[in-house]
Amino acid sequence: MRVIRWAGALLVLLAAIIAIAWAFGAVWFDAPFGNGNKVAALLLAIASAIALVFVRPFWRKVGVIALLFGGVLTWWLTLSPTNDSDWQPDVAQKVWAEIQGDEVTLHNVRNCDYRTETDYTPRWETRTVRLSQVTGIDLAINYWGSPWIAHPIVSFQFADAPPLCFSIETRKKLGQTYSTVGGLYRQFELIYIVADERDVIRLRTNYRKEDVYLYRTTVSPAQARERFLEYIHSLNVLRNKPRWYNAITTNCTTSIRTQHPRNERVPWDWRILLNGKGDELMYERHAIVTGGLPFAELESRSLIDARARAANDSPDFSKLIREGLPFALPSDASAR
Repeated sequence: MRVIRWAGALLVLLAAIIAIAWAFGAVWFDAPFGNGNKVAALLLAIASAIALVFVRPFWRKVGVIALLFGGVLTWWLTLSPTNDSDWQPDVAQKVWAEIQGDEVTLHNVRNCDYRTETDYTPRWETRTVRLSQVTGIDLAINYWGSPWIAHPIVSFQFADAPPLCFSIETRKKLGQTYSTVGGLYRQFELIYIVADERDVIRLRTNYRKEDVYLYRTTVSPAQARERFLEYIHSLNVLRNKPRWYNAITTNCTTSIRTQHPRNERVPWDWRILLNGKGDELMYERHAIVTGGLPFAELESRSLIDARARAANDSPDFSKLIREGLPFALPSDASAR
């Protein structure tokens, strides 16, 4: 019994330390004191350390920690996302859509004219597409550092119109840069970017020099139309009801999964969170066209960086980046 009590107390103490570590980060990143945030966070850490070391008995110690954590959590939950701020030019506009029968008109489709990653002319367009002409979905996955973390870009294909890309991202204010730790708190709003492939893909391959892999999914045209309407619904809701981005719970991959109806969501897998392995997961579940290739070869052939840099500002950019890709092979059994 003594061992059980000690083990229980240790678990409670560990939970208290984790709670205070989270609260420290919440104050450091999200408190409204500007440079004073760091001071406030350090004061919280000092008060917590004093409670852990000097307060007796044990449950009074835990009570003080719970009180500190609860106070920070209560305040933090009152923070509200906004649509009104000084946004960076590439996320200055929010896309929205109108549906009239077969036609979907999207406003604020991004198609920037890039000279470098940071030097560009923002362009926002209105495009009308027909649901009946959606033929499928391609998936671009880009890496900028760790092989465990990537960013998916969903590209809807049309029989009579250029592809439209959907990219779920952080909406950064002027002067902000992305922070993985900051993404665990309430630093960024969520935004759905709808863009031309020459914008959102070329930005990553040609200017950021990131690795981008392009796959064709095995969804049918009917399923692709359903997925398209899910995106339209999500971005229209987001236009009027902003949401916080969260690096774990509400990110570029989990948001795709949660916008599906609950009974249609893919089973949870650790590679949904560590999404750099997402293409491997999709390969195993026969969700991408393979060309009959083992995964390692499929992945190697699907890298489009060289094609994208060669195509650059060509009006046939979308066609050129797909030349020779494995999903062009007609013998792929998984495409049935």
